[in-house]
Amino acid sequence: MLILGLALALLVGLSLGLLGGGGSILTVPIFVYILGFEAKASIAMSLAVVGATSLVGAIRHGQVGNLNLRVALVFGPVAMVGTYLGARLSVFFSGGAQLVLFAIVMLAAAVYMLRDRKVEGGSRETFIAHPVALLTVVVAEGLVVGVLTGLVGVGGGFLIVPALLLLGLSMKEAVGTSLLVIALKSFAGFAGYLPQVEVNWEFMAGFTVVAIVGIWIGAYVARFVSQNVLRRAFALLLFVMAIAILYQNRALF
Repeated sequence: MLILGLALALLVGLSLGLLGGGGSILTVPIFVYILGFEAKASIAMSLAVVGATSLVGAIRHGQVGNLNLRVALVFGPVAMVGTYLGARLSVFFSGGAQLVLFAIVMLAAAVYMLRDRKVEGGSRETFIAHPVALLTVVVAEGLVVGVLTGLVGVGGGFLIVPALLLLGLSMKEAVGTSLLVIALKSFAGFAGYLPQVEVNWEFMAGFTVVAIVGIWIGAYVARFVSQNVLRRAFALLLFVMAIAILYQNRALF
């Protein structure tokens, strides 16, 4: 299982490096359906893996100026509160119910990845002139995205990036800043799960290290392949996986 797990960790990292996201959506199904971990433990470990790998990505973006630390430090803490809350609320959901919700999130992510993503940032001036509107958007988006992350263990970049664009960031800034927000709230969610799950620390650490190596490889290879083709292929994979998870948990319907 160790060799298979490390190979799959490389796949998760490659996904993050090639696409700038998506690794977290692969991690939970890998832990549950291939490596045989229980659903709640899988979600908890996924949050730790996502947090560590996203932090590495955020540092890399920061080195090239694509990280708005000010926005991250406003949006991040709100999202962390939401994520911790979502993790604690998970005790009211069965593992199967969480996986069904996870599959629905996968479908939403697939639809988002198939959309035309040529989106420009909003106007900073609009929100500078309306600080109450800025605060409302930050709190609402942060809490919603955070609770969802805590419940199903996904980073939520496909929800965070549009929110940051609305705050006036450029696309590159939104991606880099999103990675830092994902790291912060993923660690908060993992902390929320610790009292209720048993974590295989050694395996999780090894999985994380290999995933980080995969990010760097994927980021290098990404320069030579079509992002549109990769994104569409990954979206189709998400559709198939989501349908399979829904079928596996059909007894809940």
